[in-house]
Amino acid sequence: MTVSHLLLLSLVVLGAAFVQGATGMGFALITAPVIGLVRPELLPVCVLVLMLPLNIYVLWRERSAIDWPGANWITAGRVLGTGGGLWVLAALSAGHLAWFVGLSTIAASLATLVMPAFSPGRSAFVTAGLVTGVTETATGIGGPPLALVYQHQPPATMRATLAFCFLVGELMSLATLLATGHIQGMQLMATLYLLPALVLGALASRLVHYRIDARFLRIFVQVFAVASGLVLIVRQIW
Repeated sequence: MTVSHLLLLSLVVLGAAFVQGATGMGFALITAPVIGLVRPELLPVCVLVLMLPLNIYVLWRERSAIDWPGANWITAGRVLGTGGGLWVLAALSAGHLAWFVGLSTIAASLATLVMPAFSPGRSAFVTAGLVTGVTETATGIGGPPLALVYQHQPPATMRATLAFCFLVGELMSLATLLATGHIQGMQLMATLYLLPALVLGALASRLVHYRIDARFLRIFVQVFAVASGLVLIVRQIW
């Protein structure tokens, strides 16, 4: 990795770690497109490995706020969704799938703007986990369904629960990549170089995470979901 690439990616990782540490989401959405342009061979391993310590940190910091029943049901749905994602990959072309998921994510986020506040139940959690398993396995983006289902919950609950769910998903994805021989030493070395930036961003988020109120976080969730959908669509256009 050249010095210029390292500096650029370090700045992006620092900012993304700060955003996710403060809000509970956004790291992959910010880092993956930039890494894909600069060093595409690092994806997805570099992003997945970097997110492990980040989500462990957020989970530990706000461990008292985690919604364990919801997290468990989401995880159950996610396990099923992973198999569904593999089936979807086989049934649809990558282009059709990206358009479908992108447009569906944007439509769901816009629909929630006019919906009254709701408290998700078991079916909502399982559905969110199922959809996340499918979309993350098939496209690499799995955060929006979880964020949307928790958008009316306290910010600390969203951050802690999403950190746990992301952590489980990352471990599953890395285990699959390892078993299929897709993890290389070069990717792990690049991750090590970027780790200091991740730590700085995560620690800096501690200064502001408690200032984020529910209204701001809900707006951020909507923007995050729409941006995720647009990223998928723009990838196909370009």
